[in-house]
Amino acid sequence: MNIKFASDTEISEWNTRIVANPDGGNIFQSGEFAEQKKLGGWTPRYVVANKLAITVLEKHVFGLGNMWYIPKGPGVESLASLKGLLPELVSFAKTHGAFVIKIEPELEKSNETTIALKKMNLSPVAPIQPHNSTVLVDISPKLDDIMAGLNQKGRHAIRRAERDGVTVKRVKATDENCKTFYKMFSQTAKAHNFMIRPYDYQYKFWQRYTDAGLGQLFFAYYDGNLIACGFAMVFGKKSLYKDAASVREKTVYGANHLMQWHIIQWAREQGSKQHDLGGSPPSDRITDETHPHYGIGRFKTSFNKHVTDYVGAYDFPVKPLLYRIWAKLGERLVKRYWWSKHHENWY
Repeated sequence: MNIKFASDTEISEWNTRIVANPDGGNIFQSGEFAEQKKLGGWTPRYVVANKLAITVLEKHVFGLGNMWYIPKGPGVESLASLKGLLPELVSFAKTHGAFVIKIEPELEKSNETTIALKKMNLSPVAPIQPHNSTVLVDISPKLDDIMAGLNQKGRHAIRRAERDGVTVKRVKATDENCKTFYKMFSQTAKAHNFMIRPYDYQYKFWQRYTDAGLGQLFFAYYDGNLIACGFAMVFGKKSLYKDAASVREKTVYGANHLMQWHIIQWAREQGSKQHDLGGSPPSDRITDETHPHYGIGRFKTSFNKHVTDYVGAYDFPVKPLLYRIWAKLGERLVKRYWWSKHHENWY
């Protein structure tokens, strides 16, 4: 296998190469995401393994070496492909000072897959990207057929919101609009107990993808008042419902469903064939009312009852002794230090 860092020419067409990967590409493997992660201290490393393009994020850990993190990648389509890639990738990473590689391939989870990954010397770890379980919607058919294919609850909610006068607009990612979104986003995060990045990071994220023609901000209104916001992204033939927020007071039924329907229409216009609703409880807990995201799961499964579970994140110890130090104590100390200094997640 020919594995190397990408040339300047290859980097200049990086997104095209990522979309050409066997998995169809992933927005978190895009050049925009790599540039965004520089704000968090990561250094992008663009790697080419034969025809496979791999976006690696690198961070140096004092005393241990470099961590290599491959967000939502590498873009392989099978366990066999991953098994063929790993030895060469690990050898290459080792020569460039890495002590561990963290991967998140979008391979579907099963008992057989879990056993196979363990045999590859991969260790399961906490996922970094939040949608290792998610709901996917096929948006390749005509809009009428997509609507007909939704669950009855989803169709009813969309039509009810339309009848009651909810309107949805595509808005520009201006500083004013992003501040409005972030305020509601912060309230939603607090209510649902999840962390978000500081405003400056989020603002640059939303603007970066919008400026690249890969993102769109949506505002939903009722009776002249803003009641919900959403940000969606498209990459190749895939789209993703990335960030969402809504007012705490439920003013009208189905507003978020209608906003999602508008997002689906936008995504189809951009060429998406598969829409990812951006995370849900895992399939074995989708009906568990004690799950903290049970309500989110109910909303998303109104578009498709099937929950797709991916394998999640795995570590490959490039230097086993140093990795044991990292896994036992180093990671906790680094994350704690980073939080105290920057007030955000190390990853």
